[in-house]
Amino acid sequence: MMRPDLVQLHSLLKQYFGFGSFRPLQEEIIRDALSGKDVFAVLPTGGGKSLCFQLPALARPGLTVVVSPLIALMKDQVDALQAAGVPATFLNSSLAAGDSAPRLRGLHNGEYRLLYVAPERLMLSGFLDDLKRWNVNLFAVDEAHCISEWGHDFRPEYRQLATIREMFPGVPMMALTATATERVRGDIIKQLHFGEAVCYVASFNRPNLTYRVSGKAGAYEQLLEFIRARTGESGIIYCQARKTTEDLARKLNEDGVKSAAYHAGLESRERSRNQEAFLRDEVRVVCATIAFGMGINKPNVRFVIHHDLPKNIEGYYQETGRAGRDGLPGECLLLFSPGDRVKYGRFIDEKPDPKEREIARAQLEQIVHYAECATCRRSELLGYFGEKYEQENCGACDNCLVPRATWDGTVAAQKFLSCVYRVREKNGFGVGIMHIVEVLCGADTEKIRKFGHESLSTYGIGAEYSRAEWGTIGRELVRQGLLHQNPDHFNILELTDEGRAALKSRQKITLTKPVTAPEPSKHQAGEIACDEALFEQLRHLRKRLADERSVPPYIVFSDVALRQMARFYPQSEAEFARISGVGEKKLREFGSDFMNQIKACLATNARQIFAEESFGETTTPVRSRLSDTVRETLHFFQQGSDVAKIAKIRGLKEGTIYGHLDEALVAGETIALDRLLDTQAKDDIAAAFAKHGFGNLGGVVESLGGRYLHGQCRIFRTASQRGLLG
Repeated sequence: MMRPDLVQLHSLLKQYFGFGSFRPLQEEIIRDALSGKDVFAVLPTGGGKSLCFQLPALARPGLTVVVSPLIALMKDQVDALQAAGVPATFLNSSLAAGDSAPRLRGLHNGEYRLLYVAPERLMLSGFLDDLKRWNVNLFAVDEAHCISEWGHDFRPEYRQLATIREMFPGVPMMALTATATERVRGDIIKQLHFGEAVCYVASFNRPNLTYRVSGKAGAYEQLLEFIRARTGESGIIYCQARKTTEDLARKLNEDGVKSAAYHAGLESRERSRNQEAFLRDEVRVVCATIAFGMGINKPNVRFVIHHDLPKNIEGYYQETGRAGRDGLPGECLLLFSPGDRVKYGRFIDEKPDPKEREIARAQLEQIVHYAECATCRRSELLGYFGEKYEQENCGACDNCLVPRATWDGTVAAQKFLSCVYRVREKNGFGVGIMHIVEVLCGADTEKIRKFGHESLSTYGIGAEYSRAEWGTIGRELVRQGLLHQNPDHFNILELTDEGRAALKSRQKITLTKPVTAPEPSKHQAGEIACDEALFEQLRHLRKRLADERSVPPYIVFSDVALRQMARFYPQSEAEFARISGVGEKKLREFGSDFMNQIKACLATNARQIFAEESFGETTTPVRSRLSDTVRETLHFFQQGSDVAKIAKIRGLKEGTIYGHLDEALVAGETIALDRLLDTQAKDDIAAAFAKHGFGNLGGVVESLGGRYLHGQCRIFRTASQRGLLG
């Protein structure tokens, strides 16, 4: 069977999902899947992972089986697919026997394109026999990090999926996750027996999110002030203890903030009810343990707060990623107390498995480092996943927006470094940070007496600081490279060459003051500028239509779509179809209701005028700065080199150079377009796009018979969409 071409894929994308273009890497992943290759993709939360297997399911006959770890995820995605006109279903333990039978009948009759199923159900022998009769053309393993014990949410049942390769040798597989370090990525590929898989790793950067860490001081009052400053916005508060979720939800409700608790200890019906209330905007805030959120596709979560220290960076990244999935601004606040580290350290010590303890300790040190660091938090997060953030200041984290004060920590550092030296000198081996802290504070512990550390010259010389403060000082000395924590030997401290030199020379050492609770500040929302009164009217209409259909409001339309409607006031079907997320089915089902509401608003209110901006532009999150390779190409171009010369200098193809210039154009850089497109080229390419449409770049290139390169046509499209061609 012939693979679907670009025209068909773009047509399906608009018809069912209402989008005019793909997000980064989606098109490449989809094309490889359709060509029968195994694909492994790491895309950030909100980066469009689901579309990577949903669109191929529509592009050819047969059934795509999606392995998903949570029941809530299955129902959520199937509801959204059915609302868009896609034949999809799920099978899991939440269904009564009477509900499963018609779905199984439909699967036997080939009525569905997508089936969502849990790994436990998938691996039942009878179910596998059924799959062999259902013409399966793709297995998609969602939340694939669950298969790795080095991942943050290891699930043993996922390991069974490796046998799928043996039972269905001719069926390609796709594995997708939002959070995986290089080590976890390798483990996933190994566990799923991906021999020649094509791997895609998108940027982990979420440019629309702001990251802040605040010292925990009167946590409830901090939360309440934060939430009250964000009237009408939805958010999630993550807590470690079940009781904390219930206490916070109760207090917030008493203070007028509609809230609900969510944790694994609640009765199943209550959990589902609370989750549904949040999805339907009936409660603003969910106070939850990490049991909540995996795969919850609520796009308008505006903030995520961590009331307690997360257990690891991967979990923190994934949980913060539930804010701003629609591309609009989201805020991430972590309340940090050094005491959290001590508390979680005790929990780790109680784990019976030595390997589990080793992994957990390493993960704890990494998240504490993130919380205490004075450098760009975005850079720290991306660096953890092996990605370098090129800018010194991201402009969207507390450390970049308001750098923390520093102090002369020379004396404190000398005491700490000297204590590390004296311990090793006496015993011939090192100890961990907290033992050094105990020596400095003059503690009387069994371990200190056992090793004779009460006789050290550094014993009890640190009374001016608390244990927590000394711990913070020690960890910063590690970050500065004066000390090294050996992860292979229980994180014992060792003086580095730099540390020995600093101790000997008594050089000045500057330390950073720890994170503290900030002064109250007014929240500034940075969303798509629109007619706010009309936006509220459209929200109420969306809620009514969603309630009539028993689905969450975002299944009808996203906040992005409503804000575009309240900005551009579409009055015809053609105009309404240009709104982000409006496909054929939603245009038929909802178009007249929303256009009538817009018309009624304009009958009594003047149309507001906003800065010139085309449909769809506002759906794109703020882009990060250009990569080094794009910036280098741009430099040569701005110095007067043409595309052919740049390609020769850099040893790249001309098409790659055109791609760099197009990326720079999208990012707002000034490009001398006349050097790339003469008048004749502009006229010819414009006529081709007028005939084939901006969504059909491949068709345009082909129709021009090789007279113009793919890159030239791509740049023309970008320039035209941005109004740069005059």
